[in-house]
Amino acid sequence: MKKIILGLLVFGLTIPSIAQDVEQLAEVWIIATNYKYLSETDAEDEALPVELLQRKVATFDIKSSDIYDDEYDHYEVAFYIPEGKILAAYDKEGKVLRTVEKFKNIKLPVAVSKSIQKRFPGWSVTKDVYLVNYNDRSGTAKKCISLD
Repeated sequence: MKKIILGLLVFGLTIPSIAQDVEQLAEVWIIATNYKYLSETDAEDEALPVELLQRKVATFDIKSSDIYDDEYDHYEVAFYIPEGKILAAYDKEGKVLRTVEKFKNIKLPVAVSKSIQKRFPGWSVTKDVYLVNYNDRSGTAKKCISLD
């Protein structure tokens, strides 16, 4: 009986090792093309619509777009949501070269709100325009304009 159990145990351990095929997979490289754009424009307390549209711009694949053609050096693509819009320029590799961004009546960043309260106690912003200009060479300029 011991021999049968020991034989089954050895047999049970050797069968799974024989049945497994080990296959070498090809290497995969993941390259974040627009990491610089995201790191330059991303703020920790950015309003959700701004962040979502900026991520859409960063992940847009120009090469799979209908407008892509190898002959052109750059492409301009517009992204719209009810709260704002972004006009982005891409090179033929899909890298964001520059953007012009405009958002209306969104939640202001905490630093801007604190600055307004410090400079103008008792005031509040009811209408605003948030502007962002990104350039891969010169960086990012952010501006918030109150319409009241």
